[in-house]
Amino acid sequence: MRVTDSLMSKNFLRNLSANTENVMKYQNQLSTLKEVSKPSDDPLKVSKILDLNNSIIQNDQYKTTINDAIQWTNVQDSALSSATESMQRIKTLIQSSANDTLSHTDRQANKAEIESEIRGTVDALNTNFGGRYVFAGMNTTEKPFEVTSVDGEITGITYHDGVLDDNASGNLSREIAPGVLVELNTDGRNFMNEQNTEGTDNLGTFFSEVLTALDSDNTEKLSSLLGRADQEIENIVSNRAKTGSIYNRLNATLERNDSEKLNLKTMLSENQDIDLAEKYMEYTMESTAYQAALSMGTKILQTSILDYL
Repeated sequence: MRVTDSLMSKNFLRNLSANTENVMKYQNQLSTLKEVSKPSDDPLKVSKILDLNNSIIQNDQYKTTINDAIQWTNVQDSALSSATESMQRIKTLIQSSANDTLSHTDRQANKAEIESEIRGTVDALNTNFGGRYVFAGMNTTEKPFEVTSVDGEITGITYHDGVLDDNASGNLSREIAPGVLVELNTDGRNFMNEQNTEGTDNLGTFFSEVLTALDSDNTEKLSSLLGRADQEIENIVSNRAKTGSIYNRLNATLERNDSEKLNLKTMLSENQDIDLAEKYMEYTMESTAYQAALSMGTKILQTSILDYL
């Protein structure tokens, strides 16, 4: 009889311990609103939750990169808009100066305004965003474009190449999704619009020819430079369109990034968060069972002790 009572007592204590652990588990889940709080609760689920959290962190990092790239392209678009306006004004002044009825004084006045617009074009191409020059190629910390002059007279513009290898792209790359790269239109060489392989005929030499023709009142040369002015304007507009297409791609990627984050958050919630109503019901049932076990255990333990008296 005593052996049976002793066995009953051991079984009761073991079951009571398990029941107590269950009550504590549900209490912890209700207080944290999480299914698991340590790896031992459910190793497989904890591993999945950790993977989802890492994916969300990575998603946020990509979103930061995308937003930075979007702001970058917005700044570029504004700069190219300003450069286009300056170039269009230069063309208008060239056209006006090609008129034989203009005096030398009038052409010099136009020249002064053209020089101002040249500086305006260079300022636009030297636009800085967050301490980085947006058209400086790989070397974003140094001003890329410079107006060249002799004795105060503008002779053209130059580009300080931010690419060590002339055959390499000067466009900065950004990873906007796992394994997905986008190239920003940052290579300033594109705006020099070199007309020959030697690089001796470009936007800088165009400006030089315009100013020289104005000084010599060479209306024939000025007329011939109108077509070149259209080419230079078209080059800037073309690069602006390229920047716009990059902007559109980045916006589409940002939408996918937001959608992916929502899916990840949903999956995380499904694996990590509790169903409050269901969990409270389970806690109530386990707590009731625990109270009943305590009540029954009192009788079992009392009987076992009396047997030894």
